[in-house]
Amino acid sequence: MQGHAPMWIWILCVIVVFLFLTGIKIVRPTRRGLVERLGKYHHFANPGFHWLIPIVDKMFQVNVTEQLVNADPQEIITNDNLNAMVDAQIYYKIKPDEESVKNSQYNVNSVNYQIVNLSRSTLRNIIGTMSLKSANSERGRINKDLHEILIRETTHWGIDIVRAELKEIDPPKDVQDTMNKIVKAENEKIAAVDFATAAETTADGIKRAEIKKAEGVRQARILSAEGEAEAIRLVNEAADKYFVGNSQLLKRLETAQFALQNNAKIIVPAGQQLVNVIGDLAGIAQSAK
Repeated sequence: MQGHAPMWIWILCVIVVFLFLTGIKIVRPTRRGLVERLGKYHHFANPGFHWLIPIVDKMFQVNVTEQLVNADPQEIITNDNLNAMVDAQIYYKIKPDEESVKNSQYNVNSVNYQIVNLSRSTLRNIIGTMSLKSANSERGRINKDLHEILIRETTHWGIDIVRAELKEIDPPKDVQDTMNKIVKAENEKIAAVDFATAAETTADGIKRAEIKKAEGVRQARILSAEGEAEAIRLVNEAADKYFVGNSQLLKRLETAQFALQNNAKIIVPAGQQLVNVIGDLAGIAQSAK
C-alpha cells in the first residue's frame, strides 16, 4: 500500500514510546534515590524527574523522614535479681546527603532490624547493672545512655538517632503489688501529716483567739478598776477639802440625834451651844452645795 509507513515502523515507535515511559521515575521530596546500572552504583537521584534506561538501570528510593522503631518487649534481670519487662522506642532518620543514603543501604542490612537488636542488647547491658528501683527512678539516665551508645554504634550507617525513650519497665506482679502498697502507705502518711498540720493550725488559731479575748477582759477590768479608783480619789479629795476639822461637830450632832430618837437622858450642851453646832453644820452644808 502506497502512502502508508510500513507496519514495522509503527511497532518500533510503540516500543520506543513504551520504553521511554517505562524509564520515567519521579522522586518525592521525602525520598532520595540510588541508581544502579547493571548491578553497580551509578548516580544519586534527588527529588524530581528522572529517566532511567529500562532493564539496564534500576532505582532504589530511600525514605529520609524521621521513623519510629519499637524495640520489642524483653525480660531483663536487674542487679537485684528481679525480672523486669522492658520496652523502648527509637526515633531515627537517614541523612539526606548522598554518602549517608549510600551507607544506609550498602553498609548495613535492614536499618530497622539492626536498630531493634542493637537497642535490645544495649538495654540489657544498662539495666542489668541497676536495681529495679533505680531503673524506675532513673529513666532519664537510661534514655541518655541508650541514645549515646546508639549514636556511637551507628556512625557508619548513614543515620541520625534522634532520640531514644524507655517506654515501660514492668516488674513482676508480686513486686508490683508490694510497690503499690508502699506507695499507698506513703500517700496515707502524707495525708495524715497534712491533717495533723491543719488541726494544729486550727488549734493555734483558737488559742490566739482565746488569748485575745482574755486580754480584752483583762483590759476592761483594769479600766473599770482605774475608774473606781479615780472615783474614790475624788471622794477623798472632797472629804479632805470640806470636812477636815468638822468631824467633832458631826459627832456631837449625831450623838444629839440618837439621844432624841431614843429619849435617852444625856447631857447636851447649852441651848446656845447646840444651836451653834447645828448652825456650823448648816454652814458646811451650804458650802458643799
